[in-house]
Amino acid sequence: MAFVEDDIERVRASTSIVEIIQQYVALRKAGRNWVGLCPFHTEKSGSFNVREETGRYKCFGCQAAGDVFTFVQEIEHIDFVSSVEKLAARANITLTYTTGGESQDRQRRKKLISAMAEAVNWYHQRLLHSPDARAARDYLRDRGLAGDVARHFQLGYAPDEWDALSQHLVKKGFATDVLSDVGLAFTNKANRLQDSFRARIMFPIFSDNGDPVAFGGRILPGGADPAKYKNSSETKIYFKSKTLYGLNWAKNDVVKADQVIVCEGYTDVIGFHRSGVTRAVATCGTSLTEEHVRILKRFASKVVLAFDADAAGQGAAEKFYEWEKKYQVQVSVAKFPDGKDPGDLAISDPAALAAAIDEAVPFLGFRVNRVVSGKPLRSPEDRARLAAQAMEVINEHPDVNVRKLYAGEIAARVGLPVADLSRLAERRSAQPVVVAPVARGVGVSENAEFIAISLLLQSWDNIAPWLIEALFVSEIPRRAFLTLATASEIETGSLLNNALGIADPEVREILERAAVADIDVEPSSVALNLIGVTVRRILSQRTRIAIPEEIREDRDARVQLENLDNERTALAAAESLLMWLAARTFQPGGRGDNSEE
Repeated sequence: MAFVEDDIERVRASTSIVEIIQQYVALRKAGRNWVGLCPFHTEKSGSFNVREETGRYKCFGCQAAGDVFTFVQEIEHIDFVSSVEKLAARANITLTYTTGGESQDRQRRKKLISAMAEAVNWYHQRLLHSPDARAARDYLRDRGLAGDVARHFQLGYAPDEWDALSQHLVKKGFATDVLSDVGLAFTNKANRLQDSFRARIMFPIFSDNGDPVAFGGRILPGGADPAKYKNSSETKIYFKSKTLYGLNWAKNDVVKADQVIVCEGYTDVIGFHRSGVTRAVATCGTSLTEEHVRILKRFASKVVLAFDADAAGQGAAEKFYEWEKKYQVQVSVAKFPDGKDPGDLAISDPAALAAAIDEAVPFLGFRVNRVVSGKPLRSPEDRARLAAQAMEVINEHPDVNVRKLYAGEIAARVGLPVADLSRLAERRSAQPVVVAPVARGVGVSENAEFIAISLLLQSWDNIAPWLIEALFVSEIPRRAFLTLATASEIETGSLLNNALGIADPEVREILERAAVADIDVEPSSVALNLIGVTVRRILSQRTRIAIPEEIREDRDARVQLENLDNERTALAAAESLLMWLAARTFQPGGRGDNSEE
């Protein structure tokens, strides 16, 4: 299937690549470019560049690059045809298909979305105008959710009838299998189509691009159904682990503030919006998942939990710390007055709602405060017991420096020597370092080179500037490094896929292993270690150098080796040693050997 070429160019000309990318990435103006954190790999400093004039983007870290169609393909995980259709719909451009028309999958998805949109409107109009929805309107009015609020969030009412919505949708031309596939109806024991939701206030759920995909239905007080909330089941257009209620409304403010607030329920999100804090979202009947965090990272680097994070932290704290490191996000917790949730505060004290977000504390700090708050310190036993309980929580964190700082705070609180608790914090990290799996043909002595290859795949911009071919003595890792260097110059596709496409079988195997290796070390430490080892090896070989200039340069290299062990001077020393290595190993005449020139 294809489009008329002029249509593609019309879509391209009508679309701002900066506006599209800003829906997923926080960009700031930098000269003629817009710059931000790359959404395709984890990085701390922005290497992702967008140029409006050329309609192109490029990440100088992971080398991702392309036009607006490529970006939508990669970020939404769709094909080229779907990206063109998506952007054409946004620009209100009708496409002309040259072969075959739309695929069946795309046609089906459009039908499902269309049925959901009609249901959203039907439920909404029922809430606004139907006499049988009076109780629902009264309830929403008491909760501050009537009028403009109900209209903005398109709240609705499902009547206490068996098939009112189903009949309406069938009359509108929707097939019964569409209704069941999207979760709006089901076939009952009498073999009749029956509505999935009855006698409930309806909260429509939208994807982040605004497509209606599901519903959450709340029973009215005194309703017969014991389930307070009933949520749509997962369908072909709705995946709970990938959907966040309210993100379609919140994302612009989330990007501007570089912060997103995660709530428990629909009314909490609406409460934040009513209070002027319009960057709140909620999970849809599930706990926060890694997929949610991955999606949120597209928009912001700060995540504030606006629910019972203490309960969430029980048994799940390591996941939060892992996500913080993996996705470079900061997780903090908003503390609300006892017994109050965001929906309540939006009515009684909106200022307190905003203050709770402004005063959010780091996730670990929140958990430690829960342990120590209100605990008696009447005896030495009380103090020792509290210190032990606090350190148990503190030692869940993977960063030894963070642990030591919190340990110092606890020591001051309970009156113990800081050094004692600091040693406990250090001891937690004294476990053996997990070594990455070694590829076939790579010996134990070569494992540092394998780790460097793994880090190139997982964190290119943090280690690539510190690596050159001379650091890879072993044949297969050296070829893998050169393959990755070549692949990094390819403008489209991922670094790994491009490298696998040009790799020989041995290099392909090491790349595949490196791509899934669990590496938990600082990239700079690996690079500095390789530089030091390589320089020492070459210096040990250069025993018969007679040229005064080279003798002087080698003496300087030995001084820089000492500086390499000093945290303050390590990076400058590494730069100097890399230049020395380049001169020793890449100049004509083989100046890295033992021969005299």
